[in-house]
Amino acid sequence: MSDLLLLLIILGITFFTGSFIEKKHFEDIKKREIALIRKPIINFGSTTWDTNRKITKAELVTGEVVISGDYFKNFVASLKNLFGGRLTTFESILDRGRREAILRMREKARGANFIINTRIEAIMINDTYSKESVPQCAIIAYGTAITYE
Repeated sequence: MSDLLLLLIILGITFFTGSFIEKKHFEDIKKREIALIRKPIINFGSTTWDTNRKITKAELVTGEVVISGDYFKNFVASLKNLFGGRLTTFESILDRGRREAILRMREKARGANFIINTRIEAIMINDTYSKESVPQCAIIAYGTAITYE
């Protein structure tokens, strides 16, 4: 009985702590996205920049992030895994990581007019089904920062 109580206490602590941290991170991401709304513009494919202007600088810019879930998300995902379906608890981790990686890339490209050929890659770092660990995801966003005269 005391083991069950301890498990519930730990799950409660991780739920509230994880929710608080995630909420604060989303608020920070939103503020930084608003600050970078016009600079630099990201291009994921087709040519949208002015090809008649002289390029003065072109450089690779990257944004990397390693983001982790908490034990509560891992616990809920293992329960959902029994029945199948979407693991929405992990989707917020990927969303936060993707947005953070793009923001870091854009912050490194300040002064550039465009970031062209942007790519995003993600990889799981550890075993998500292990009882001892929580899921960790490494995400990298990279592209070419273009600066005109």
